[in-house]
Amino acid sequence: MKEILIGSIVIVVIALAVLPTGAFTEEYSLDDLYGIALQRSEKIKVSEENLYIAKLGKEKAFSVLVPKVSAFGNYTKYSEDKSTGFGVIQPDFATVWGMKLEQSFSLSGRELTGLKMAEENIVRNSYDLYAAREEHLFAVASAYYDVLKAKKILDIADSNLERLTKHRNAAEKRLKVGEVTRTALLRAEGELSGARSDQLTVKNGWELARAILARIVVINRDFQLREAPREDMQISSLTSLQEIALAERAEIKSLESQKKIAGQQIQYAKGTYWPELSVSGVYKGADQSPASPFLLKESAYGELSLDFPLFEGGLRRAEVREAKAKERQAGLFYEDLKKTIQIEVESAYLELVTQKGILKFLEDQLVFARDNYYAVSKQFEFGLADSIDVMDANTLLVSAERKVAEAVYNYQLSILRIKRVTGVLLKTVVSHKF
Repeated sequence: MKEILIGSIVIVVIALAVLPTGAFTEEYSLDDLYGIALQRSEKIKVSEENLYIAKLGKEKAFSVLVPKVSAFGNYTKYSEDKSTGFGVIQPDFATVWGMKLEQSFSLSGRELTGLKMAEENIVRNSYDLYAAREEHLFAVASAYYDVLKAKKILDIADSNLERLTKHRNAAEKRLKVGEVTRTALLRAEGELSGARSDQLTVKNGWELARAILARIVVINRDFQLREAPREDMQISSLTSLQEIALAERAEIKSLESQKKIAGQQIQYAKGTYWPELSVSGVYKGADQSPASPFLLKESAYGELSLDFPLFEGGLRRAEVREAKAKERQAGLFYEDLKKTIQIEVESAYLELVTQKGILKFLEDQLVFARDNYYAVSKQFEFGLADSIDVMDANTLLVSAERKVAEAVYNYQLSILRIKRVTGVLLKTVVSHKF
């Protein structure tokens, strides 16, 4: 039995040793990263807390409309009791207790206005949360495609290093048989050293891109990515995209709510010019020792008061002017944001058109560059081309490969950017995921 247990342990250890390093790493698709980021992002949680605080603000505003109930009590101990023939003047001790129900409100109804402002503030924070989620999703997508792009460029750098190594070896063999001069080998060695330097730089860039993605999504750095299928998009007109953005962007809706709140704030400030009515009902009990024949042990009464402020040093006037200034500010912010969104849409639109247009030309250039390199390499083997021709062909090939890799992922990202600036990215992700 002991031998079987030891044998099993040995088999497990050997299996773990021969498994590839990435066997236990998590693999994520873009949709997986979206879901994780929405759950774990600190920025989104901050926006969620803002929404929660806004809901608490509504509860606070509603509490003003509810009567307040309080209890009170008082105990007084005197140094000595004093009395006359008519009764007790000062008892030894006296107690008073009771309950009070009171409610105060302005005749302008500003408490109701405050409640409406609190409700509208919840709406505004809901839009802010939506915008934060969309912005974070796009940040996740950008980091995701940055990692894929960096990995593709790293593969290109590896292939370039492999080609230049073969070329250096070929130049070395031809030098030994006297077919080329030593300058050809030196040129090949120089290009190979440059390729090694480029590979190291690209590899470090890839590691940094992975670290950034892991930070944004809040996942372990030991991960693998599953590349999403290429997406194509029928490009609508710029005008229609701008109209969609102005209708769908959560930032615009948030500022619309802010404008409503600013208008209600003026009404709330003007409410200070109105009288304040206070209503209260009190039940009070009393006791003392020695007791007085005139002591009223229980009493209940109601009270109605009207408070009309006549002069407060210009405070109300300043508050109304301040509220009007904030309303003008909200309007200016709204108009500025509309113009900014239109420019964002136009920028994303032109980027999408550009990336979609150049991708086909760059793919054709890559085919030509690859065929040219293989042709020149064969010519070099047979002495029909020199080392400079091979280096030029290889440089053209590397440049074409990098441009195609960047264009492919930039086009995919530009599709997501147009969805982001038009305010439909979150809807698209949710509908696609669920």
